[in-house]
Amino acid sequence: MFKNLFGKKNTADKELKITSPLNGKYVKLEDIPDPVFAEKMMGEGFGVEPTDGEVVSPVSGTVMQVFPTNHAVGIKTDNDIELLIHIGLETVAMEGKGFEGHVSEGDKVEQGDKLVTFDIDLVKAEANSTISPVIITNSDILDSFSLEEVSSLNRADTVVARASIK
Repeated sequence: MFKNLFGKKNTADKELKITSPLNGKYVKLEDIPDPVFAEKMMGEGFGVEPTDGEVVSPVSGTVMQVFPTNHAVGIKTDNDIELLIHIGLETVAMEGKGFEGHVSEGDKVEQGDKLVTFDIDLVKAEANSTISPVIITNSDILDSFSLEEVSSLNRADTVVARASIK
């Protein structure tokens, strides 16, 4: 009896729902105007064209990395999926101007916790694009990855993707 209960729990742990980290519009990975993301060199994922400057965690897990410029955050889930949230394109050149981090490496975060706030108007003026990729950087551990049919995204509410590990 207990084996069945624990077996179901383990199956659920292999599956992950990824919500949008930003309010905005869904962008297919292939449509992101940067070949590193569009050609899936970094892994599976999606993009968000944001309508405001608040970024929240799309999953629960541990903050693995906060880039010194606060333009990107890496999170590792309990089932070892590693997720990168990259705010805008070529925003590293902004050297942190307009970005404020709210988490540190090693912090535990829940889905919906605030990660970064940024000045969207400054990013529009100084970066190549505001489109923000959300990438599973260790896609090789995935058994499956699927995208929901969505267009308008609400941060922490809209499920955009589902992933399961092998």
